[in-house]
Amino acid sequence: MEEYKRETIELDATDRAVGRVATEAATILIGKHKPTFERHIDRGDFVVINNAGNVKFTGKKLVQKDYYRHTQYPGGLITTAMKKVFEKDPTDVMRRAVYSMLPKNKLRKEMLKRLTINI
Repeated sequence: MEEYKRETIELDATDRAVGRVATEAATILIGKHKPTFERHIDRGDFVVINNAGNVKFTGKKLVQKDYYRHTQYPGGLITTAMKKVFEKDPTDVMRRAVYSMLPKNKLRKEMLKRLTINI
């Protein structure tokens, strides 16, 4: 098997929509930007997202969007507003967006390890 070298790509999130930055980051983490892309082999690069606290939210997402999780007990649905999550940790909103754009398979966790987000 051939040895391949991973590069580090930096993205600036200042005044860009969360989804646009997350899409670009997910594409690089998956490795779709390379001509050697194969769906079953993880050949993606490292991604560093800078200025995650200066992202732009389109529409009323910051006020209206909610994140959900369930405790697995009856009536255990927990809702957290995006605004609350963003105020506590702006990098968490970006990480959740990128996480949901990665393929839902065993490679996802390894891809996410190569993502670094700075405020």
